[in-house]
Amino acid sequence: MTSRLVPELLCCLKEGYSRKRLVEDLMSGLIVGVVALPLAIAFAIASGVKPEQGLYTAVIAGFLISLFSGSRVQIGGPTGAFIVVVFSIVQQHGYAGLAIATMMAGALLIVMGVCRLGTAIKFIPYPMTVGFTSGIALIIAMTQVKDLFGLRLETTATGFVDRVVLYAHNLATFSIYAVVVAGLALAIIVLWPRVTKKVPGSIVALIVTTLIVQGFDLPVATIGSAFGQVPTMLPRPQLPNFEWAMVPALISPALTIALLAAIESLLSAVVSDGMTGHRHKSNMELVAQGIANMVCPLFGGIPATGAIARTATNVKNGGTTPISGLVHALTLLMIMMVFGRWASLIPLATLAAVLLVVAYHMSEWRHFVRLFRSPRNDIFVMLTTFALTVFVDLTVAIEVGVVLSALLFMQRMASATQVRHVSGEAGFNLDDEQEDDRSISLYQIPQGVEVFEVHGPFFFGATNQFKDTLSIIEQPPKVLILRMRHIFTIDATAIRVLEDVLEKTSSEQTQLILSGVQDNVLTKLKRTQLYVELGEQQVVRHIDAALARAQELLVLSDVDAKTTH
Repeated sequence: MTSRLVPELLCCLKEGYSRKRLVEDLMSGLIVGVVALPLAIAFAIASGVKPEQGLYTAVIAGFLISLFSGSRVQIGGPTGAFIVVVFSIVQQHGYAGLAIATMMAGALLIVMGVCRLGTAIKFIPYPMTVGFTSGIALIIAMTQVKDLFGLRLETTATGFVDRVVLYAHNLATFSIYAVVVAGLALAIIVLWPRVTKKVPGSIVALIVTTLIVQGFDLPVATIGSAFGQVPTMLPRPQLPNFEWAMVPALISPALTIALLAAIESLLSAVVSDGMTGHRHKSNMELVAQGIANMVCPLFGGIPATGAIARTATNVKNGGTTPISGLVHALTLLMIMMVFGRWASLIPLATLAAVLLVVAYHMSEWRHFVRLFRSPRNDIFVMLTTFALTVFVDLTVAIEVGVVLSALLFMQRMASATQVRHVSGEAGFNLDDEQEDDRSISLYQIPQGVEVFEVHGPFFFGATNQFKDTLSIIEQPPKVLILRMRHIFTIDATAIRVLEDVLEKTSSEQTQLILSGVQDNVLTKLKRTQLYVELGEQQVVRHIDAALARAQELLVLSDVDAKTTH
């Protein structure tokens, strides 16, 4: 079952693990490990931390995510989606604040998985996802302008507009050497797949441009000149230094990290499901992401999640089990130990070119443009989330996007709910009731009886419409029938409105009958005071019984009237 909290690694091993599958996983893991190398370094630098911290994350988080993953082929590590939020946290709270926020997010992810919230994350609206993803891509591209052009800046800027102004004022300081190196790297990354897809273009670009810069001693900034030597070993695990006073300010960033990690990892798992034909365990995947993000900061790492591009690369190169993900992490570790000393020679312009390509693919600009053909509300959600991501803050964008999407969803559900005064409409007969043997048009409604019918979810968003429709009755009827056969869900607000209706009808000497109550709705009603005050005999299964009961009440009413006189 896809809801079980069992790592896919155990399931794969129980099925039987052949030598052929081992060879396929080894080869795929080696290739993905090489692909991940420049990305891990580039994501770390763009996030405002040291390049080796990206490598630590790719190794530690990549290994743990594959070990506990709910997906067979998920590849975990640092991703472009986190660049904006990580940079912001580091600027405000330093690395210690980032480490604590990441661990808090990891704990939250574990709780979400244990509480079976994996399926709930899938309900994040697509326009909102496209909005903040495109916004992040634009910000990533903007942050790379400095290294792409080799600009010499005396000040820094954090906001999108401030960056644009700063770069514009310092455009004259560009380096022709940096531009040429970045352009060459871009050309190689874009054109190399035409030569072969077995060797990643980013690795070829990294090697070629590094050799050119070092061979011709070009005055281009490198990792070494900006950050110093890259360590060749993993650091010893240790708790980050922090003050408890920081924790309240880190709650919102931690929520953002957790939500981003959940969305990105489950989206990656869904994509891989489509490529492999398997189904991932969403809740186990969240637990795996949580474990990785709780452990990673102990080694100086940054937030991690499932990486869509690297996961797809894993599948395309023959990876079939989490073993390939484990090999990918070990490959990165070996590269860091053997070749780490030369990582300091990599030009920053090359890494900027790599990230520019990542931003282009991440932008999903075709989907962004296509969504303009969607309903206005969806366009509004997408543009609002995009604008807030770019010009305000990613945390605010996600929070506003979720709330806005929820409000618009409730508005749509409320508009889908219809309340009709069916006994007051001559010849009433809905199109979908033409074949209905209980259509109200087939019945003779006794004088003194009013029938109203509700179609759709009966919740707080639809109660005003319900009350407005009931208010059209000028004179209180002797019997009021509410047909509820098309109500499949009801909430506390709607129940409270029914209580108000009962109170009002009782004061007007009107008998209230509920007809066609669905079993799940009836179960909820039986737990309320409404059901006790209304009486079991006033809740009937269908309109025949409701009209028969109404006839009885009319007779009793006439008898009472004669007795009184």
